[in-house]
This record gives sequence, structure tokens and C-alpha cells, in this order.
Amino acid sequence: MGRRGGACLRLAVLVACVCASAVTMAQELVRFDSAPVRVGQLQQRLARERGEAPKAADTIEGYLAKPEGDGPFAAMVLLHGCDGLSKDDLKSDAQFVTGLGYVLLAVDSFASRGIKEACTKPTAALMLARQGDALGALAYLSRLPFVDPQRIAVLGGSMGAMVALQLASTHHLETFDAPRDLKFNAAVAYYPLCGVASEELIVPTLILIGELDDWTPARDCELWMKRRADRGAPVKLVVYPGAYHAFNVRAFADGREVHGHWLKYDAKAAGEAFQEMLSFLSAQFSR
Repeated sequence: MGRRGGACLRLAVLVACVCASAVTMAQELVRFDSAPVRVGQLQQRLARERGEAPKAADTIEGYLAKPEGDGPFAAMVLLHGCDGLSKDDLKSDAQFVTGLGYVLLAVDSFASRGIKEACTKPTAALMLARQGDALGALAYLSRLPFVDPQRIAVLGGSMGAMVALQLASTHHLETFDAPRDLKFNAAVAYYPLCGVASEELIVPTLILIGELDDWTPARDCELWMKRRADRGAPVKLVVYPGAYHAFNVRAFADGREVHGHWLKYDAKAAGEAFQEMLSFLSAQFSR
């Protein structure tokens, strides 16, 4: 589930859909600490008795880009797919997002961990670590003088979208050692497995998925929406008729089978999803 395997959300393919200013922005390589998993008092005591030092937080790499000006700007944390962060797409992604007036922090959860891809065997431990990475990115952005800490969204596709949904869920609140008042104020998830989320979310969320997706089926999200019964923060699910997994990735214009799943670009669905995302973020950031 990646750029090559269907999981990466490529913002770059949407550039042609908007009349954003074509400002060439340098991406700055930044490093920040992943939010560590909270350790209980009993676990801490047992570790001390064993003479174990507290585990240091993972240092994560990311690529930061901002619009011209002093801000403060709204911001997006971008979570890559299971085949890692594509450096080739970063320039276009940064140009697109900053052209819309947002700061972008693209998180690379694999580089410092020596992971090449996780498309066939994603683990619960990795998914948990990626949540910590996103919260670390949120904390990093919140300290920057040109970012409005009350207007930061998390955005991901497939595996990255599943991480975004977990972050929007109630069950992650006590999991990480992070400030309690620090949270994303919106989440956008392109073709996730919705079943990874709690039935009650804590931030407004937009889910965009193809009707014919055979990797992360739309039916999973439809059933999840019924179970949650409008509890918690508002969620909008949009299912695009005739669309497959990775419907917004131009690289799959002719369709391609990857790991036994069909991936295909759909210009109509991609354009409509883009407009949905813009409207959603505009509404959330204006509050």
C-alpha cells in the first residue's frame, strides 16, 4: 500500500487542479523526537530494578516547507504510505501546499529506522510508532513562530490514512507521553481501513475512498460509519463510484496490479476528492 504499492498520497498529482501561486519553496530537512509511548509506574519500577535506562525517543526526519511571509499559517502533517516517503515528489508537494497558503511537514517514518517498505507485513508496533511520529511532528510545528498551533491537520493515504484515523480516535489519548492539549484539529484520510479507528473520534475527519477499492474496501468504512452512529466529532465519508485504490495517483493511469490488488487513477474522482478536501480544511481552519 504505497506510491508504488498504493499507499502513498501524492499531493503533486492535484497541482493542476488549482491556480495556486507557483512559488518554488525549498524543503528544509528537519529532525524531531517521536512522541514516546507512555510507560506505567509499575513498568518504570521494574525497569529501574533491572537497571535499564529509559528508552530514548526515536529521532524522526521530516521535510518542512512554508509559504512566503511571516504567518502564522495553518499547517499539514503529511504521512507517507507503506513504501516510504518519495523524495522525488516532495518538491511538487511542497509547491502545491505552500501555494495554498499552508505549511507542510512531510514525515519520514522509515529513514531513521532503516525500513525500506512495509506493504506486505505492516505491524501493530510500526503503526503505533507512526502515531508517535505524527504527534512529534505536531509538537514541532506548534513551536514554530510562523505556524498557528490551533490550525494543524493530519493528512495521509492508505497506511498513512490509517495512522491519521488512529490519531483521531479516542483510544490514543493516554497512549503517548505528549501534552494533553496538543492535538490535530482536522484529519483527512484517503482510502484507509476504517476499522482501525475507534467508533468515536475526537477531531473532525474526512474520509475519501473508491467504491471498487479491493485493498481497503469502502464497505469497511460504510459499516464503521453505521457502528459509530454519529457519536463524537463529525465525520464525512465520500465514496467515489467506479474508483479503485490510489484513485488520485497519476502513475496508475493505465491501472496496475500490486500485491494482488488493482490500482487505477481516476481523474474525476481525484478532482472531486481534492475539492472535498479543500472545502473541509477551509471550514475547519476558519473556526
